[in-house]
Amino acid sequence: MATAQLTAFSISVSARNLSSFEGLRPSNVKFASSFKPLVGVGLPLSRRSFQSLVVKAATVVAPKYTSITPLGDRVLVKIKTVEEKTEGGILLPSSAQSKPQGGEVVAVGEGKTIGKAKLDISVKTGTQVVYSKYAGTEVEFDGSSHLILKEDDIVGILETDDIKDLKPLNDRVFIKVAEAEEKTAGGLLLTEATKEKPSIGTVIAVGPGPLDEEGNRKALSVSPGNTVLYSKYAGNDFKGSDGSNYIALRASDVMAILS
Repeated sequence: MATAQLTAFSISVSARNLSSFEGLRPSNVKFASSFKPLVGVGLPLSRRSFQSLVVKAATVVAPKYTSITPLGDRVLVKIKTVEEKTEGGILLPSSAQSKPQGGEVVAVGEGKTIGKAKLDISVKTGTQVVYSKYAGTEVEFDGSSHLILKEDDIVGILETDDIKDLKPLNDRVFIKVAEAEEKTAGGLLLTEATKEKPSIGTVIAVGPGPLDEEGNRKALSVSPGNTVLYSKYAGNDFKGSDGSNYIALRASDVMAILS
């Protein structure tokens, strides 16, 4: 179990230096003055303390390999290029560039078997898709960034540049988030930092539903136009071109229909 929460700074580790953690002792560790340890928790840093430290980097595929063929229900997506400038032309540092959640399907697996039914992948090569933020394994191939992920990690199909046009897949529900309250019940204006994240919104689109054991689709219990209450920390958040907030989540994260 981690004994401290590192929030004041980030740690950059290369594969070559990972072995140096093995001999790390508490006396060798120095924290910035802005770092505050958790109250009542000591800092006995040992090799075990760093077992949860994850270094995630793209796997580089050597040039001698000319193709990648996904297996099963996996899909290979060429990741959309990160925006390096704002609309006003200001260059963004890498830390400020938003991680893309979309790309083009360039290869698909053979599908999966549910019961006695053999099902093909529902997206085809050339399709522009949006996927879950932390899904899949990133690979550098043929000079571009790609992602290998399961079909179920694809949130929906996006044929335009505006997220409001997302077509959800499987059991996903796409919701336009209600505006946050500007004032408290007593009439006090709320700042952006103190506004409570809404968990109510209007359903814009729904997927075809999950598959049952026979490979048939089961329709979702919510429909476009429904006002719903959903789990506060579920799904993937998006910002529309008009400034509106949207969220794509699973139907199981929708708790109630409001009327």
